[in-house]
Amino acid sequence: MTEVKDRETPEAIAAAMKCLDDFMAAFNARDLEAWGKTFNYPSVRFASGAMVIIEPGYHKPEMFGRGALAEWDHSAWQRRDVIHAGPDKVHIDTRFARYRNDGSIIGGFDSIYVVTKENGHWGVKARSSFAP
Repeated sequence: MTEVKDRETPEAIAAAMKCLDDFMAAFNARDLEAWGKTFNYPSVRFASGAMVIIEPGYHKPEMFGRGALAEWDHSAWQRRDVIHAGPDKVHIDTRFARYRNDGSIIGGFDSIYVVTKENGHWGVKARSSFAP
């Protein structure tokens, strides 16, 4: 089996990181249309003991004021380390924090993101998170 080295895929890594930057910026802006553009559908999320298949229109504006996001103001990446990278898929070990409006931390959560290139578009295809 041939191993693909991260150094052989700098364009893919840069594109995947930009996707995650756009993902976080759109989420923090509560811009569901822009956030939706950062996915490759169907997208899968493993969290809170469940697997969810995300399709366009799955996320609704009311999600920002309830449950785990009730006190939430914004999130930020604390870590993004590439685990594996190929020309059309990048696995990224992440940690992000959720913050309240006053800047206090609600919590930090380890996650794995799989960002893929499909039909020329880089998007989040899967994520597995310890976030609620």
